[in-house]
Amino acid sequence: MSPKPDKKETKDEKEDNCAKKVGELEASLKEKTKLEETYLNQLKYARADLENLQKHMKRRVDEGVAVEKEKLIMQLLPIAEELDLALEEARKTGNSSLLEGIEMVKKKLWRVLNCEGLCPIEAAGKPFDPFMHEAVLEIETCDQPDGTVLQEVRKGFILNGKVLKPSMVKVARNPNPIKAQR
Repeated sequence: MSPKPDKKETKDEKEDNCAKKVGELEASLKEKTKLEETYLNQLKYARADLENLQKHMKRRVDEGVAVEKEKLIMQLLPIAEELDLALEEARKTGNSSLLEGIEMVKKKLWRVLNCEGLCPIEAAGKPFDPFMHEAVLEIETCDQPDGTVLQEVRKGFILNGKVLKPSMVKVARNPNPIKAQR
């Protein structure tokens, strides 16, 4: 048996109880909505942090790869240059099979280096640029404007826009710059 209520709830009391319950539910809903917004904001920040971390790590990996690639190319560059010298010597001997073999290896090596972004610096006939050229000798001449590269002593190279090895050059120097400008 269930206990009988002492008295019946009146209509006003029922409405008050319902209004109280609705108020409690609305307050609870507001609280849950605020909590949900907080979690959503935290999630957005965490996601942004993760994306920034991924970008940062990709940048660091790319930089590391570029540094190691540059080191490798710096080690291969003297070999490629020596191959060029060997080819010149092979031409002097007239041994066609040796010449052909060295030529093939040279072309393959330079093709690989070029595909990796290595480009020779064009120096002869250009104005001297201290960022790309290393002057080893000044030659007095009235035939060329002052500061013009006359001859390349050693080839220079750029790797992906960065000077890897400056060209060693001979530079024109006018004894009388006023006459050379006319």
